[in-house]
Amino acid sequence: MKGRVIFALVFVVCAGLLGVAFYMEHVMGLEPCPLCWLQRFGFMGVGLVSFVAALHGPGSLGLRVYGLLLAVTAGAGLGVAGRQLWLQSLPADQVPACGPSVDYMLEVLPWAEVLSTALKGTGDCAAVVWRFLGLSIPGWTAVFFTMLVILGLGMLFHRRKPKGWIAG
Repeated sequence: MKGRVIFALVFVVCAGLLGVAFYMEHVMGLEPCPLCWLQRFGFMGVGLVSFVAALHGPGSLGLRVYGLLLAVTAGAGLGVAGRQLWLQSLPADQVPACGPSVDYMLEVLPWAEVLSTALKGTGDCAAVVWRFLGLSIPGWTAVFFTMLVILGLGMLFHRRKPKGWIAG
């Protein structure tokens, strides 16, 4: 497939995943923890890179650059999902205390402190409130981020054969 089509599909998938996240929050009543918010930002970043790439329709070099940006952005999201999965695997006596909501932190704390607190995670982040096929929400985001990292790396290291190449 052409790079433009692939990036458009990635954008649609990210938009769909964000739609599911907002459905879970506003319809199902699941309050997102700080790490959940950061994973949403990860999908927003991947979606933005993909949207720009789809509009641009990159050539060979551009495909590699956007592939790198896709892999880095999705890799950051994967790291956050991994942190939350690690918190969810802790025994109950080792789970950090619950913290304030993201809305409250944004009102009273500087951005750097909000980010630092969010990356550490809280007891809220360790709670498994929903499962599908045995995976929690960060488990599913880790699956999608992993696929996106692989796709981005595939674009980064893909070598096109020169036009007129004849296989011998």
